[in-house]
Amino acid sequence: MLLVSVASSIAVGQEAAGGVLGVIGLILVELLAGLGIGIGLGWVGVWLLRRVALPSSGLYPLAALVWAVFAYSAAAMLHTSGFAAVYACALMLGNAQLPHRAATRSFVEGIGWIAQIGLFVMLGLLASPGRVSVQAVLVALAAGIFLTFVARPLSVLLCASGFRIPPREQAFLSWAGLRGAVPIVLATIPLSQAVEGGELLFDVVLVFVVIFTSLQGPTLPFVARRLGLLNDESARDVEVEAAPLDMISADLLQVRVPADSRIAGVEVSELRLPRHTVVSLIIRDERPFYPSPRERIKARDELLIVTPSTQRERTEARLRDVSRGGRLARWRFPREPEP
Repeated sequence: MLLVSVASSIAVGQEAAGGVLGVIGLILVELLAGLGIGIGLGWVGVWLLRRVALPSSGLYPLAALVWAVFAYSAAAMLHTSGFAAVYACALMLGNAQLPHRAATRSFVEGIGWIAQIGLFVMLGLLASPGRVSVQAVLVALAAGIFLTFVARPLSVLLCASGFRIPPREQAFLSWAGLRGAVPIVLATIPLSQAVEGGELLFDVVLVFVVIFTSLQGPTLPFVARRLGLLNDESARDVEVEAAPLDMISADLLQVRVPADSRIAGVEVSELRLPRHTVVSLIIRDERPFYPSPRERIKARDELLIVTPSTQRERTEARLRDVSRGGRLARWRFPREPEP
């Protein structure tokens, strides 16, 4: 009997261990498969949006949003992680040089803010300040201190070290972190399912979000300055927005020159843009005119540049180089041999 009991106990333990390992394996497979689907669909979305000329510029932000939703639904239908898929797909779309990128970025930022505002409204509707106990406050403070000074720096160190991110930037990421939306969503799950202790968990999250968002949010500029992460060069970068000219396989670049950009004072001919790229129009003080090669660019000018689609990335790179380094930036700019 003793041997039978021992054997039964070992079998149960192995079954339990196998069940845990099976769940972990399933989670990893779903996450990796979701990331693969998101990356694949993100690449396809970038390829399509760069080559399809939509009838209206306002359709490009909608197309990017719809494609991200499609990535989520495709991954969910295949029983993989839709969240991983939509994250990877949106990351690729957001970092690609898409037509009307500035308008798309503004659109999705607005959608993101609407979503976050909705989450905080939901938090306010579900919250009950009279229910918050001293225990919830103490637990929230203890959890917040542990997450801020132990768990988050450790997770940032493990995740960012492989990408050679400098220690100062890792410290800033550790201080900033992610808060608000994710804790609220996770805290509503046990509350909606009437799980025992769900109200206490929700109250802890409420106190944690309010206190640490109020504490860390306003201090981010100060921490960035103390860590030396504020870069004055970013104020000099030109703003470039592209629109495809499908009939001639070219792109129309709309370039805004900031006040601190070193491109101000540079003559049009000194830009040394790639071959077949033309500065077709300058808008200065709301007055458009065709520039001569000797025309000097001024701060707050808007330049309309027509460039072949194959030269678009090199044209944007050249404009940013001149904006940061002036007319002598990368003097040996490579040009293709004449056909």
